[in-house]
Amino acid sequence: MAPALIPGVTAFILFIALLLVAVVSYQLTRLLLVKTLHAFFARTTAKWDDLFVEHKLFENLAHIVPVLIFRILTPVVFADYPELLAAILKAIDVYIILVIMRIFTSFLTGMEAFLVASPVFKNKPLASYFQLTRIILYIAAAILALSILLGRSPVYFLSAFGAMTAIFLLIFKDTILGLVASVQISANDMVRVGDWVEMPKFNADGDVIAINLNTVKIRNWDKTITAVPTYYFITDSFKNWRGMQESGGRRIKRAIFLNQRSVKFVDPELRERFKKYYLITEYVNCRQQEIETFNRENAIDTSTLINGRRMTNIGVFRHYTEAFLRAHKRINPEMTLIVRQLAPTDHGLPIEIYCFTNTVAFAEYEGIQSDIFDHLLAAASHFDLEIFQSPSGNDIVLAGEKLSQVLSEKNAPRQV
Repeated sequence: MAPALIPGVTAFILFIALLLVAVVSYQLTRLLLVKTLHAFFARTTAKWDDLFVEHKLFENLAHIVPVLIFRILTPVVFADYPELLAAILKAIDVYIILVIMRIFTSFLTGMEAFLVASPVFKNKPLASYFQLTRIILYIAAAILALSILLGRSPVYFLSAFGAMTAIFLLIFKDTILGLVASVQISANDMVRVGDWVEMPKFNADGDVIAINLNTVKIRNWDKTITAVPTYYFITDSFKNWRGMQESGGRRIKRAIFLNQRSVKFVDPELRERFKKYYLITEYVNCRQQEIETFNRENAIDTSTLINGRRMTNIGVFRHYTEAFLRAHKRINPEMTLIVRQLAPTDHGLPIEIYCFTNTVAFAEYEGIQSDIFDHLLAAASHFDLEIFQSPSGNDIVLAGEKLSQVLSEKNAPRQV
């Protein structure tokens, strides 16, 4: 039995010796090539070489030297072991394919990082195209590896894949749809990385942080991440707030609801009070002159308020609100500014403010909007207007107490 083990032991020792030669050659190559290149690229001002270093392109290239040495020496060392030689050569050829695939993958990853950082491609869905390229690379490597291991031509496997087209279409359905969607998104400039998008169907409302072949990742305002299939940006509707962000102004569209019972004509006493409000002093004077001229020319009896033309407290309040907005330094004067009265509802008479801030920052926008309505809600009482709100429990209690007091006073015996 001992003599029979000698060829196997010899082959194993030769294999270990050859493996040690490959490891030593790899370490020398890595020391001389990789570290030298890394030190050189660290001194350059270019960014692309740093990205290739970061994604280990040169470390993967260092595997080429030992594997080639192993491939060249193997037929010489194992010349007396033909069956073992064939198996080792197949394994080496497959490993060469894997090394080449890793080199191309590192190169593609470095190129992707470089192009994404470029201002020209910053907002383009490049990740989708690089992912598709990597998938094709993996499939090609798998076909070549199988052809080596099974001793078949790559054409044989390609013909087999052709017969399995329907199965592959089913397996890679999302990938194919994602690729088509990525092309359309890029061509039509529908979504970019950094856009604020809103998709109620997926409860997604936030910034796009990545556009991949299969998904678009959205960081919501609560810092959660929503992954939406890419093709849904083609088949479903969504809102992209990029136009607002690029315009430099964000819209304020909100109404103040007034109690309709507080609307009235402006009498002389109330008019004199309005003249003291500096934002509308000129308006009140000019408007009153216009009204008096009209009433005088048409011989209208103005002893009764309803006769002729009159100002109303709600009309003056609308002009005050518009003047207040135009004087506000955080309202964009070059964009639409309207203060309008909407149709009455069971919640009161709406006075809607429609304008744009001069910032799109979320916190600043909310602060500006709150400051404006803080002032207007407090100013309404100076125009003898009441803010409408649905009765609460305390309102009902106070109304009941007031009614009880009235009834008790009415039913109280009169003193003679």
